[in-house]
Amino acid sequence: MLDFATAPKKATNLTLNTKTLELARTLGINVSQTVDALLAAEVKRIYWERWNAENKDAIDHYNARIAAEGLPLAQYRTF
Repeated sequence: MLDFATAPKKATNLTLNTKTLELARTLGINVSQTVDALLAAEVKRIYWERWNAENKDAIDHYNARIAAEGLPLAQYRTF
């Protein structure tokens, strides 16, 4: 679902701080690759943060049920 590794690339325009961009280029940083990786990480973080918030009631209900009843098939666990 959130596997960005195989997605095609698309050219876009960004407005960046000129000093940061200049230093990044001086240091040999691939700006496109770096921005892509950082944006992907932020997208994933926000996606899962929202998913957890939207599903909080179900998660809390499930955790309460496990706390009250224990894990299913727990009697067969060997660890």
